[in-house]
Amino acid sequence: MGTYLGASDGRTPTEQETQRPMDHNRIPPTVRQTYGAGDLSKAASFAGGFINFGDWHGIDLTALTPEDRVHSQEQLYRRVLRAFPEPHEQLRLAEVGCGRGLGAALALREFRFAAVTGVDIHPDQVERARAVNAKALATYPDRLGYTIGAADELPFADASLDGLYSVEAAQHFRELTGFAHEAARVLRPGGRLAVTTFFATDGPEIAERLSILLASFADGLDVPHTLAGFTADLAKAGFTTVRTESIGPDVWPGLDRYLTDTVPSGHWTRNFLPAWRNGLLDYHVVTAVRS
Repeated sequence: MGTYLGASDGRTPTEQETQRPMDHNRIPPTVRQTYGAGDLSKAASFAGGFINFGDWHGIDLTALTPEDRVHSQEQLYRRVLRAFPEPHEQLRLAEVGCGRGLGAALALREFRFAAVTGVDIHPDQVERARAVNAKALATYPDRLGYTIGAADELPFADASLDGLYSVEAAQHFRELTGFAHEAARVLRPGGRLAVTTFFATDGPEIAERLSILLASFADGLDVPHTLAGFTADLAKAGFTTVRTESIGPDVWPGLDRYLTDTVPSGHWTRNFLPAWRNGLLDYHVVTAVRS
């Protein structure tokens, strides 16, 4: 796995400590394009720079606005971040797959964690995160940071973090076994992991059917990981108290309602809702504790 860079005393690593070259060949081609030149955050289905499907609980779906879309994406982060125990001021966290970094900045601003470091495999996203959150970085130079790293090769020392989270990024990871082991490595005993994303249902031909319905599975951007497979990986890596929660009802109907006004009729993204209704995939929050 190579040499890991990070602050051994548990503080937020500096840019010099964490910055290292990422083998561009490690980035899957579709991920490289989508989050590089494609800059998915500019897509009409996303608003405000966040890149997630959103938690639409409590949002009036009858007349949605871009502000509602941003609110749904912020709510998804809050749902995940509430998994970490108080007092937040004592916890040092990292986000895996931070994208443009708005979620990490929200975590620091609203939850008052001791430190948050956003990690992304794509150098373009790390550059965007630093630019978009320049004011926050200047305000909290020792508490907020963004750096390059992969889910199975995180730039932190052993047992240096109190918490690790990922919001709608794990569907892009080529496999989750390495992620589970890396999470166990960088978390201290008792540290907590919180992940939310969409998982494929167990069963024959599920992956093929998802590829037919959804272009993101067909072109390899998304990988049909199963929830059971991920929870088994976590248990093998040394996690206990592994818990899962389906939040599909708070994600898929609201997303689809917003898409009706933002993408052309018949666009493939409208197939997420029927894929969920037909039992091919669902959205989950997964939490676990490092033993």
